[in-house]
Amino acid sequence: MSEAMETVYERPHALLPVVTNYCPGCAHGIVNRLVAEVLDELDVEGRAIGVAPVGCSVMAYDFFGCDMIEAAHGRAPAVATAVKRVHPDGVVFAYQGDGDLASIGMAETVHAATRGENITVIFINNAIYGMTGGQMAPTSLPNQVTQTSPFGRNVDTDGYPIRVCELLSTLDGVAYLERVTVDSPKNVRKAKKAIKRAFQNQIDGLGYSLVEVASTCPTNWGMSPADAFAWMGENMLPYYPLGVYKDVVADGFASAAEAAAARSAACPIAHPENAEGECA
Repeated sequence: MSEAMETVYERPHALLPVVTNYCPGCAHGIVNRLVAEVLDELDVEGRAIGVAPVGCSVMAYDFFGCDMIEAAHGRAPAVATAVKRVHPDGVVFAYQGDGDLASIGMAETVHAATRGENITVIFINNAIYGMTGGQMAPTSLPNQVTQTSPFGRNVDTDGYPIRVCELLSTLDGVAYLERVTVDSPKNVRKAKKAIKRAFQNQIDGLGYSLVEVASTCPTNWGMSPADAFAWMGENMLPYYPLGVYKDVVADGFASAAEAAAARSAACPIAHPENAEGECA
C-alpha cells in the first residue's frame, strides 16, 4: 500500500489516553469513540462542553478531553440548557442512558426538546438500568426479565416501553432525531454520521437534536457480549426500529423554529404580525 493510501487508526485527540472501565460487550466505548472522532473532525474540542449524569454514562467525564460537567440523575438536559445559554458559542452535549433520560429525567428531556434548546443529546438505550443494579427501565421490553421484573415486564401492570424518538418527534422544538446502533462496521459508520449531523445542527443553530443508540448490557442481561448483540438484534431492533424520525432540513425548513412557524401558520395568536391591521 502506498503512503498516500495508508489509513492510520489512532485514538481521537478528544478521547483521553486512559483505559475505559466499561464492561466487555458494552456499546458505551464505541459511542465514546464516535463522539470524540466527531469533535475532532468538527474541530470543536476546545468549545465542547459535555454533561454526564448518573449511570454508566457518568464515567464519560474521565474519557473525553473537553470540559465535562456531572449532573444530578436525569438533570443533564437542564444543565446543558443553562450551559448553552451562558455560553451560546459552546458546543454542548448531554450523554445519557435510558434509565436516566426516559425515567427520572423525562420531564427535563421533553421540556428541553419542546423549547428547542440548541443542544445535542447522545442517548444510550440498552433497555435496562445499568450501573444501579439492572432493574427494569422505561425502555425494558415486554416480558423482559430484570432485577425488578424477575418474571418479565408485565405490560398490564408496568405499562409499555417508551419509544423516545417517536415521542419527541411530535414536539415543535426538535430539529433532528435518529435511532442507530453499533453492532456492525456498517452500522457504526451510520451512527457516526448521525452523531456528526446532530453536532453540526447545533453549530448551525437548527434546534434540539438527539441520537438514540440501541445498545447492549451483557452484564445485567446475563449474556456473553456476542449473545447480547444477537439478542438486541432479535428483540430490541424490531421494537425500536432504526432510522430518522425527524429532520426539519430534509422537510425543507432552515430550522426547527421555521418548521414550527409553518405548522402554526393558521393560528392568529401565534402570528400576530399577519393579523389585519398589523404589519404583513
